[in-house]
Amino acid sequence: MVETVHATFQVYRFTPGVDSSPRYVSYEFDLPPHTPVLSALLKIRQEIDPTLAMRYSCRSSICGSCAMVINSKSRLACQTQIGPELARHGRIVIDPMRNQPVARDLIVDQKPFWHDYERIDPHLIADPAHPMPEGQPNPMTPEQVDRFYETPRCIACGACYSACPAKEADPEFPGPMALAKLYRFVVDPRDGATRERLLKIQPGGLWTCLRCHLCTAACPKDVRPSERIRDLKELAIAAQGVTEAGSRHAVAFKENIYERGLLNEGKLARQTLGLAGTAAQLPQAMRILRKKPELLKSPPKIEGLAEVRKIYEMLEDEERSG
Repeated sequence: MVETVHATFQVYRFTPGVDSSPRYVSYEFDLPPHTPVLSALLKIRQEIDPTLAMRYSCRSSICGSCAMVINSKSRLACQTQIGPELARHGRIVIDPMRNQPVARDLIVDQKPFWHDYERIDPHLIADPAHPMPEGQPNPMTPEQVDRFYETPRCIACGACYSACPAKEADPEFPGPMALAKLYRFVVDPRDGATRERLLKIQPGGLWTCLRCHLCTAACPKDVRPSERIRDLKELAIAAQGVTEAGSRHAVAFKENIYERGLLNEGKLARQTLGLAGTAAQLPQAMRILRKKPELLKSPPKIEGLAEVRKIYEMLEDEERSG
């Protein structure tokens, strides 16, 4: 006899232009705990409510079509089993992906997602000064390929885009998937537009990233977009210098910790914003200083500062050695 669990599903339902507001519809039935959420949704549509709208195709974590928000986390419905979700939450709440307008129920309009992808010119731009040799379609060493070996695994499901709070806060932020793809071409030795690509995504295109790693947690293929964005930041500084607030903040943060082992918040603000930017923030700064007057003082050097500096030096030696 197959073990089953009683499952409660609360599914987002909304058709723009027809419904006055979104609602959740509850469905309850028994299923084996290893049942994928996608299979449960198909059961709802086939046996209970044929009007439920959703995207799906391969059911094997290959196409990425069934990305949605399941118990507040962006993921693939075909990859998420109901048993662990019920054990953790007691029910399964299903929403459409975030950061994209709802077309109907669990289907979103992905035009913003693909627009951001196109912004990074997702194709090889050959360097006319170094034409590719005839009969050698992939003139790269294994070490060069290894630099971006994760990125081709991306299936463009949009789970990282849905999970990204930076995209929610700033519509101009291109999103994790686009930036991971940007990295793939920036480090390709055959590409002749590395600097242009990095300049095009600025200002703020990289530095809006919050380093929350929610995109990496959401990715079903271990592309690790947050790590690729980190790498892009380093490449951008190397290519164009410390030219805007985001890169100035990163470099100043590093210098602050090296200097004393503790963050000097007042100095960090001045280094990041510059004199004019700091002056513009003066009213807010005064409100903060009333609550934290200690910010006017430089923090003391920590006891283990020598050890902190050794870590810096080891990392710099490793970077120099490649």
